[in-house]
Amino acid sequence: MTLIETVIEAAPGAEQAAEHGAEHGASGAFPPFDPTYFASQLFWLAIFFTIFYVLMSRWILPRIGSIIEERRDRVADDLDTAQQLKAQADETRDAYEKSLADARAKAHALAVETKAKVSAEIAEETAALEAELAERTAESEKTLDKARKKALGEVRGIAASTAAQIAEHLSGLTVSEADAEAALPDTSAR
Repeated sequence: MTLIETVIEAAPGAEQAAEHGAEHGASGAFPPFDPTYFASQLFWLAIFFTIFYVLMSRWILPRIGSIIEERRDRVADDLDTAQQLKAQADETRDAYEKSLADARAKAHALAVETKAKVSAEIAEETAALEAELAERTAESEKTLDKARKKALGEVRGIAASTAAQIAEHLSGLTVSEADAEAALPDTSAR
């Protein structure tokens, strides 16, 4: 005895089911594989297939098709939008790079211009300072020349006074400063 037969016999009402099957002429095979039920199975298969086909063709497949078409349109729109945004981003990047290059060029031109202005101001101030220095040098030379001439003039007087004192001290002669000065050689030509 097989396991299935044992389970069927042990199940409650197994005897009643066996009697019921015997009354109706069942061969004891699995009902879908029983040839006596093929006609009704084919009938219900045709009905459910037709219902399923109608549901699929009239209601489900059109909805799926519209969803797929909607998704395709959305993807195409998204791709178009992405292309437009990419083009805008490229334009923005190009404009930014152009403005950055313009700013760098302006900064460079401003630096060159500022350097030229500063160099001109420095040259102007240097020229003014050199002129002032030359003027002061000329004034200093004049003052120095005056002081030198004055000193030389005083040296002659001091030399004459000293010569008169030396002559008086050495020889005992009294010599006036005017006579001593006349005796000194003329150094003004130097």
